[in-house]
Amino acid sequence: MNQIVPATTKQGSHEILSTEDHEEFVTMFIEGQMFGIPVLMVQDVLGSQKITRIPLAPPEVAGSLNLRGRIVTAIDVRLRLRLPSRKEDGEDAMSVVVDMKGELYSLRVDSVGEVLSLPAAKFERNPPTLDPLWREFSTGIYRLENKLLVILDVPRLLDFTKSEAL
Repeated sequence: MNQIVPATTKQGSHEILSTEDHEEFVTMFIEGQMFGIPVLMVQDVLGSQKITRIPLAPPEVAGSLNLRGRIVTAIDVRLRLRLPSRKEDGEDAMSVVVDMKGELYSLRVDSVGEVLSLPAAKFERNPPTLDPLWREFSTGIYRLENKLLVILDVPRLLDFTKSEAL
C-alpha cells in the first residue's frame, strides 16, 4: 500500500524534512481528478483573480493578471487538457503560479490541495490507458489509496508550439 508522508514530520522534538527518496508535489484538482506539480516549481497559490482577456490568444490562455506589479499569463488547465470549460456562475478558480525561464504563469485549476511527499520508488510511467493528450502533458503517475495522482509536465503544458499542430 502506498504511504502518504507529510512534507515534514515531527519525530520527538525534531522536525525532519523529506529525504532524497521522496518527491514533493503540490496537488490540485480539475473535474475531480488530482494532478500534481513539483513543489519547487511553485511560486505562489492564489484564490480567484481578476483576469484580463488577451485578444487573439489561444483559448487555453485565459488572459493575464497583475501579481504584485508583475504581469502573469493565466493558463486554463481545463481547456489545455481538453476538459469541459468552467461554468461562470459562481465557481471560483484557484491558481498555482509557476516560474518558467523567468516568466510567471498562473495555472488555473478548480482547487488546490495539499503538499504530498511521496516515495520516489512508487512513481510509475504513464499507463497506456491514460488519455493520449494527458500522457503528452504528464511525466507519470502515483497510485494513492483511492486516487490516481497525475504528475504534470509543466514545461510541456506551457509549450504552445506543439499543441497548435494538434
